[in-house]
Amino acid sequence: MHSVSRKFATLLTASAVLVWSSPSLADPLADPWAGDGGVPAFYTWNQPIPARPGIMLRTETAPANVSLPAAGRAERILYSSTDWRDPARPTTVSGIVFFPKGKAPKSGWPVIAWAHGTTGIADVCAPSVLPRSPRDAEFLGYWLDHGYAIVATDYAGLGTPGVHPYLQYKPEGMSVLDAIRASLARYPELDATRIVTMGQSQGSEGAIAAAYLASSYAPELAIKGTVATGIVAHTQNTGSAAQLPPPQLYQDENDYGNSAYEILWFLGAARSLDPATVRPEDYIAKTGWPMLEESQKACMSGLREYANVRKLPMSQFYKRPIDALDKATTARSAFPDVHIATPVFTGTGLIDTAAQPAKQYNFISAMCAAGTTVEWHYYPGKTHSTAVSAALADAPAFVKAVMDGRPVTGSCAELVPPK
Repeated sequence: MHSVSRKFATLLTASAVLVWSSPSLADPLADPWAGDGGVPAFYTWNQPIPARPGIMLRTETAPANVSLPAAGRAERILYSSTDWRDPARPTTVSGIVFFPKGKAPKSGWPVIAWAHGTTGIADVCAPSVLPRSPRDAEFLGYWLDHGYAIVATDYAGLGTPGVHPYLQYKPEGMSVLDAIRASLARYPELDATRIVTMGQSQGSEGAIAAAYLASSYAPELAIKGTVATGIVAHTQNTGSAAQLPPPQLYQDENDYGNSAYEILWFLGAARSLDPATVRPEDYIAKTGWPMLEESQKACMSGLREYANVRKLPMSQFYKRPIDALDKATTARSAFPDVHIATPVFTGTGLIDTAAQPAKQYNFISAMCAAGTTVEWHYYPGKTHSTAVSAALADAPAFVKAVMDGRPVTGSCAELVPPK
């Protein structure tokens, strides 16, 4: 089964001289299963898109319900990025920027580029459209209270038109990097010399991917390090790394909520690689079709509730074996290697059932074997969700060290399998 659990350049302003790409009235990449629509007009850009990624297209004051109590102000952003399947084709991505209260320091607010966890695949599931969860509001509020600005992408296809490439490291990483580029150019109160990427669950992959891609995709950005909790990422290039056998997925047929994650995987991870040939009608059983349709309008919590009402076991989700599709998707969505030039902090809850600790260990071990400086932490009694808050015991010291340019030794030499 799948390798990831479902149970889970010079900065330019928009007024600079640019090369533009005209949008097509009949978009050949439009996907009928992208969950498009239902969001304010802010998210749709009807003018030509800049060919250069990371250009701010528009901003607006965010509604109070999507801001954070700890924020001095919050602004939605819409910016240019790169289509991950076609580097010559520009696209748009949305997000939000949270600023601390008070006056910015002379050097500007240091920047945390936040990559969010799983929300769904429909446009209405974009985090800048919705209120933050209490957990994320508390966690992000900590960083705002301590003087960090937060640049938070929605990722490609959430809010903006097109499919959301769920659990695809490349578009996640590019979305993070282009949000930073656009925000630095737009907001002079941000410190371009101190940037950390940070994420949880799906966002752990996005934050790590941003650091991984930065040297080739956005070498002008001063990424200092990464904080990743509840790691959901994989590589087949493990080198000499010790690897644990991961537990089998979907062991409980009565855990109907698994089909909510499965439809996101099918549409966003598997189908996004080749929409022309990976068609729902060829794979999804009649009993699974209502879940497919619900995913076009419901976000994660609603989708799980719907799955439990439908009581659809995983054995009845597909109408044909998906072994070949799963194998191809795993291979094509994996990090080609995991050597990251900047330090990485990882936090794993030892009772995480959504991103099993064994899988997280395997990725951390691979990073260590590849020469990445990793500071790893295990949190006994913490789940996939509660590991986020638990990491506040250790992550702030790591972030301050890398922001200040102090070396991080890492703890790869002491890495042990989780117990």
